[in-house]
Amino acid sequence: MTPLTLGASGFVVLLFMMATRIPIGLAMLVVGAVGMMLITGPMGILNGLKTLPYEHFSSHTLSIIPLFLLMGQFAARAGLSRAMFQAANDWLGHRRGGLAMSTIGACGAFGAICGSSLATAATMTKVALPEMERQGYRGSLATGALAAGGTLGILIPPSVVLVIYAILAEQNINEMFAAALVPGLLAVFSYMLAISLYVRFFPDSAPSKAKASRSERWRSLLEVWPGAAIFIVVIGGIYTGIFTPTEAAAVGAVSTGALAITKGGLRWSGLRDCVLETAVTSAMIFFIVLGASVFNSFLALTQLPQMTAGWIVGLEISPWVVLAGILLCYLVLGCFMDSLSMILLTVPIFLPIVTGMDFGMPATDVAIWFGILALVVVEVGMITPPVGLNIFIIHSMAPRIPLTETFKGILPFLAADLIRIILLVLFPAISLGFVYLIN
Repeated sequence: MTPLTLGASGFVVLLFMMATRIPIGLAMLVVGAVGMMLITGPMGILNGLKTLPYEHFSSHTLSIIPLFLLMGQFAARAGLSRAMFQAANDWLGHRRGGLAMSTIGACGAFGAICGSSLATAATMTKVALPEMERQGYRGSLATGALAAGGTLGILIPPSVVLVIYAILAEQNINEMFAAALVPGLLAVFSYMLAISLYVRFFPDSAPSKAKASRSERWRSLLEVWPGAAIFIVVIGGIYTGIFTPTEAAAVGAVSTGALAITKGGLRWSGLRDCVLETAVTSAMIFFIVLGASVFNSFLALTQLPQMTAGWIVGLEISPWVVLAGILLCYLVLGCFMDSLSMILLTVPIFLPIVTGMDFGMPATDVAIWFGILALVVVEVGMITPPVGLNIFIIHSMAPRIPLTETFKGILPFLAADLIRIILLVLFPAISLGFVYLIN
């Protein structure tokens, strides 16, 4: 069996193992290790396992992941999710559909601190769903808004998945954060617009409520200003060069921890839980990274990514057709896989293809632009029927609302996502404009 055939077979075996519910980190590690052993012999894989873990996990850059995860844990303990939702509700709740819009706004704000799609969806479901049900919102709109809003956690910086992509693609993390900011804000706006249009056609799905007084509005803003200040310091520090991303993550974790202590939501037992949860999640991410590293080393030995990229470029197909096919693959994979696994599995194969084609931009700009596109389509995949991980997270927390209702409620947001993807593809400046501005 030639190395190329072995690489293709390994990929098929990996997909089969994933289909049988074997954890993707373990599946990639096993397939990669066996494949490397077949090519280089037992000593090759042993030498690889001796050096690969140290090379990856001793990296100063990777320390940003547990720090941002800890920041998200502290933010939840500080009650920032509830405060953000209440502030958005006081300012937007009197409009028809305003409570769902408030949910989107709060998801975007909390996702900016949390950095995780599933965590954002789960946290905001606890906060917002009871209030929407109390006010008579139709279940489809309520759960649809929560599922869509949860996806903002991996796009609006700081984002753990964005950090992983930057490391894989060897791109500057600051520039990746800058590239994601405008598309993230565009996502928030497009979801709110989708809600506004939806309630015009179905006014009984979202009743309006009395307008909050001016004093209530300003009081709610006072509750969220510490969280907003932390976000501005962290992101502003990164963009202005005052902090490196790792330093900014440390500042954010310490600041949110201090805020949680001040708010009374963090005691010794809570601190222990936050640290343990961060450690467990970080270990899971790092294990997936290790598995992906071994699998990608195996693929590199087989030359499968390079040969595939060369073959597709040699076909002289329009780069835009190839890009559309890749984005469609992400949509399909998003129905069955989480965002981190998708990025780790596909970027080593898709990125050489995209950067090897002529999109009228330098290869570095293409890598940044493609990273944002990949993240956007990955997040859409997490709410795409028939699976959609975010949808099932919310259904597990609110089983009283039929799953079919949630799938109906997600359709307006999928339409908004489709339009947003088209805009990002046609106008790369939406992603790259802010990158040029800070450089």
